[in-house]
Amino acid sequence: MSQGVNTSEIAQMEAPAESVNPEHGLPESFGEGLTGRLLFWIAVSFSTFQIITSFGIPLDQPFIAGLSLTHLWGVAMVAWAAWLIGLAVRRRSIVDGAMAWLAVAGAFGLVLWFGGSMPSQVVRTIHVGFLCLVAGAMIANHRSGSSSLRAVGWIVGVASFLVGLYHWALYEELIVRAGELTTLDLVVGIAGIAILIYLIWRVMGPALPIVAGLFLSYCLFGHWLPAPLDHRGYSLEQVVEHMALGTEGIYGTPTLVSSTYIFLFILFGAFMEKAGVIDFFNDISMAVFGDKQGGPGKVCVASSALMGTVSGSGVANVVASGQFTIPLMKRFGFTSAFAGGVEATSSMGGQIMPPVMGAVAFIMAETIDVPYSKIVEAAIIPAILYFAACYLAVHLEAGKRNLRGLPKSELPNAWTELKTKWFLIAPLGVLVYLLFTGYTPLFAGAVGLSLTVALILGTAIATGLGTQALRIAFWVGLALVAAYSLASTVTLVVLVVAALSLWNAFSGRGRTTLQACVEAMADGARQALPVGLACAVVGIVIGTMTLTGLGTIVGTWMISIGKENIFAALVLTMIFSLILGMGIPTIPNYIITSSLAAPILLQLDVPLIVSHMFVFYFGIMADLTPPVALAAFAAAPMAKESGLKIGVQAVRIALPGFVIPYMAVYDPTLMLQPVPGLEGVGYWLAVVYIVLKATLAMTLWGTASIGYFLKPLSWWERLWATVAAALLVAAIPLTDEVGFVLSALFVGFHVWQTRRVATPAISR
Repeated sequence: MSQGVNTSEIAQMEAPAESVNPEHGLPESFGEGLTGRLLFWIAVSFSTFQIITSFGIPLDQPFIAGLSLTHLWGVAMVAWAAWLIGLAVRRRSIVDGAMAWLAVAGAFGLVLWFGGSMPSQVVRTIHVGFLCLVAGAMIANHRSGSSSLRAVGWIVGVASFLVGLYHWALYEELIVRAGELTTLDLVVGIAGIAILIYLIWRVMGPALPIVAGLFLSYCLFGHWLPAPLDHRGYSLEQVVEHMALGTEGIYGTPTLVSSTYIFLFILFGAFMEKAGVIDFFNDISMAVFGDKQGGPGKVCVASSALMGTVSGSGVANVVASGQFTIPLMKRFGFTSAFAGGVEATSSMGGQIMPPVMGAVAFIMAETIDVPYSKIVEAAIIPAILYFAACYLAVHLEAGKRNLRGLPKSELPNAWTELKTKWFLIAPLGVLVYLLFTGYTPLFAGAVGLSLTVALILGTAIATGLGTQALRIAFWVGLALVAAYSLASTVTLVVLVVAALSLWNAFSGRGRTTLQACVEAMADGARQALPVGLACAVVGIVIGTMTLTGLGTIVGTWMISIGKENIFAALVLTMIFSLILGMGIPTIPNYIITSSLAAPILLQLDVPLIVSHMFVFYFGIMADLTPPVALAAFAAAPMAKESGLKIGVQAVRIALPGFVIPYMAVYDPTLMLQPVPGLEGVGYWLAVVYIVLKATLAMTLWGTASIGYFLKPLSWWERLWATVAAALLVAAIPLTDEVGFVLSALFVGFHVWQTRRVATPAISR
């Protein structure tokens, strides 16, 4: 290649004209004019509320000389109001400032109503209320062709927020009169369900609302069905109370996880992006892999794996890194469909990439009541194998097309990047340390977020210092203060961030940085829409299971199949997950399928984590599988290619993702799960064996899929490799031995053929 790699130029040429989130089809903005700014500050208020409640710090608890955070907040708000009044007196516009003041005051006021520590059930209801308010306003600002339709969107959003406020204001009364609904309770409950389903329909399409509607219909009319599908019958009041006035339906476990772990880690990713971590990951990936065979494709795989440790959202990874990697791969010589397939496949792998996996991992940990670190432990080997398979596919396709690496002169230097920007991943390092030393994900996420904000604010301050010595002294001092704060209480961490914010408020560069942080908070609230809304509406499915016992009915049927043939039960689970995933995102797909299938797999002696990971994997694969493949269609505008063609390529590349779950079921050591009778050295030898076998099988499948190894493969060589790989995966006596023999013969024959063809060419 003779041209240098100009990432911004490539992104500008190839990126879609308008940035649209493929998960909900809404622009990545809040709209124009006053309503746009109002929605922006509502989103900031949402994030502020979530930060306060996620950190779990009682605002009214004294910590210094009898002072509490409530007192400090009150002083700050009074000073802020006085400053705004001063601006108004000088005839300066204070509209934006007043909205900001109201946003912060509203978020704190919601929590202070309960003395500074809000009950979990109320956090969930306000969380859903905020989600619906932001969603309704986004629809109003972006999809309304007239002022009347815009007003309807805002009214619907506000009405849903008022439903949340109803629970907030009458929390104790609702608990006391549980089981005895008033007419107003019933109206509010029905309104909450109806508005949620309507907004989900407008934001994410009809699939999920139809599923929720079917389950609600089953609750109300299932007693008319023939046995064994029938139930004893439930009144409208019973269904509404179960679904909308307790913690079993839309305010159930998925919403709990969304309002705590998921939102916090979405914010963490948004702030890490503002800090420049995504660019850092891209630069490191370019430096390490850019000069290799098929370099840009391998850069895509590596950067997506690294980004997965931050964002944990497959579609977010596609949008964020695909703007750069897809045009670069196309420019390098890969086809549009293959470039999009590589990006979609590697980005979806971010959801299984430790240490910060996708939102499903947090839901899984909460559902099966195991530490998050155990989920990460089970995912490590499969994640490495998944990305290794993506890397291999790129390597083989590049060899097939004779695409060599980029010149070293056009690439950044890895050592230089690490020396100058290592501090960007310091919060991520602290987060990983806390996760693996027994701290809860909520605490680890709160600390990681605080350190990231401190890093962004501290960088702005240090840049403004006059000499290198002052900058070093500042960073050392900040590090010591942060370490002391972490060792004592999270309250001090919050005060450190507040002090840094105050310092930045009095400098021009600092105010720009503060504005970037505020924008990150608003972005986090917007990015939480598809995840949070899906978690809320899928609670209807979970509520139906707990109310009617539908899971037991389905489970009995699947167990009857699995007792005869567990492979058939696994295939049925896979097919159900893939079909469900055609219209439903990974999170609700996992929740629904795991509610139905995972307990059955457990009864068929599949280990607990493995059974849930089996469902999780195919929820991810559903986003790559045509005809409806969300990740593939997200890559389509950047690749300028059909989403269907990209999906076909993604399936070819992601083939190991379909195989790994089956191998783990038959040999749980692949997910580092205990096996009866195996311990010590014997256990670790079994781990090494299954990893080597899986690696060999994936290599053979990759060569067969791409049609290239050391040279192009004939059709019968591809069939040979496929059969050898299938035998290695099959859990039947003697298949391993036959598979290893066929693999050795295939490799030996291919090497001999390659040398035989090359020898005459050399002699000539």
